Amino acid sequence: MFGGPYITLMSSLSPLGQLFSAKQTPLSRLKLESRLQMLNETDAALLQQIEDLVHWAHLPLDRTDTDIIAGAKRFFEQNHKPVLREVVASRLDLHTVVAALRRRQRGDSAPPTEPWGYGRWVNIIGQRWTEPGFGLDHSVPWVLEAHQLLKEKESVALERLLMGVVWKQLEGLGAGHYFDFEAVVIYVLRWNIIDRWTRYDGEAAVQRFRALTDASIGEFAHLFA
Repeated sequence: MFGGPYITLMSSLSPLGQLFSAKQTPLSRLKLESRLQMLNETDAALLQQIEDLVHWAHLPLDRTDTDIIAGAKRFFEQNHKPVLREVVASRLDLHTVVAALRRRQRGDSAPPTEPWGYGRWVNIIGQRWTEPGFGLDHSVPWVLEAHQLLKEKESVALERLLMGVVWKQLEGLGAGHYFDFEAVVIYVLRWNIIDRWTRYDGEAAVQRFRALTDASIGEFAHLFA
């Protein structure tokens, strides 16, 4: 949208640039939070809800699979904007696929019937557990590369792959949204990725990857701190 309720807000935000060439975030978190004060109360709460679902720094390590799945269900019951629904759905799909890859890599059998993941791929993954890409090779083009990186214990390379996947997903979902709430959400989520990348530390990343994987929904894989 070229017009929208948040023209002033979006106009005040610095361009994000390219992910992997970034040396620092385009503006500090403090300045970003200051700009986000322009959100109305309802939108501010919704942005927080989305970040709680898809941004790992907001995922307490003691939350259970059931808690997170319940949070996802509440979001989809309460929110009907197509772009925002796809933002959350695509991220949860990604988390579920990577969680399944890690479960299988450590020798687990097919996921149990109780809740362990969320999204469109849960049943297919369970049915095609022994296939390298769970039969999702065409729908999830990065799955075979992720499988290989995990097999080779290349946690850092896997994290970079997943960051790139999410970055491109958000870029595509943001097309046509410039000064509306959807644009704000996508900007914040992409800012989070740049923040993660520019603070990157290989060994620390591996440790966060493992810790968050063990603590999140279906042992979700870590993307960003």
